[in-house]
Amino acid sequence: MVKNKAYQLGLYEKAMPSTMTWLEKLNQTKSAGFDWLEISVDESDAKLSRLDYSKTEINEIKDAMNETCVPILTMCLSGHRKYPLGSHDLNTRNKSLEIMQKAIDLASALGVRIIQLAGYDVYYETSDESTKELFSVNLNKCVQMAAKAGIILAFETMETLFMDTCKKSMHYVNLNNSPYLQIYPDVGNLTNASRISGISVKEDLEAASGHIAAAHLKEIIEGHYREIPFGTGDTHYDEALEVLAKQGVRMFTGEFWYIGSVTWEADLAFANTYLRSKIEKYIN
Repeated sequence: MVKNKAYQLGLYEKAMPSTMTWLEKLNQTKSAGFDWLEISVDESDAKLSRLDYSKTEINEIKDAMNETCVPILTMCLSGHRKYPLGSHDLNTRNKSLEIMQKAIDLASALGVRIIQLAGYDVYYETSDESTKELFSVNLNKCVQMAAKAGIILAFETMETLFMDTCKKSMHYVNLNNSPYLQIYPDVGNLTNASRISGISVKEDLEAASGHIAAAHLKEIIEGHYREIPFGTGDTHYDEALEVLAKQGVRMFTGEFWYIGSVTWEADLAFANTYLRSKIEKYIN
């Protein structure tokens, strides 16, 4: 962890090869200059199986955190893309709630503070009024689970129209009116959403003032949302970070992906330096 900073910068787990052990990932996180690691629980069977980690497996991760002094503070929970809260299918909805409870249990065991929720009512199904209503009903159940455990759930702003802005996220935050449901926006996604909605990133973030727990920093170009190298896109970092700094947001995560590059370790270090240079214009 970088000492004497007024903020923390985390690393998205998928920026490293999936074959690495937890100890290796945490050591690499530290070597590249990041403060914590964000664990991924996506829709793949391999990642979803983490929700059934044994006590021994959890203790191994905790031992690795203690050895490296690098915590796992946040979780990117995108497994609901395959098993959405708003699905037309009852069995799928039941699975989505099971995933949520297990994710909260894992977060509690590891010391994760924030679970980032994917802002989808459905993904592989057609969204309609019934999926939106089912999403809302089941989201409230999730918030109650989180409140019981003292874990914050926070929406990621996505690439689909259902929840591509903070304003849309705030509809559900206000409905639940709970300190355990907040927003964890993706600044890259917001940049692309601003092109569609005509609402600036600044205005959109201001609409969620007091409800942003952390922010993903990701490079994008128009119409593309993934795997754009830092420094080659047009994410509105300055516009976003100025607002986030004023709101008191102090946790940021560099979101990017390992895609087989032989220079991936250098890429991690570059991302750390690049993102800190953006953040420290407004927070130091």
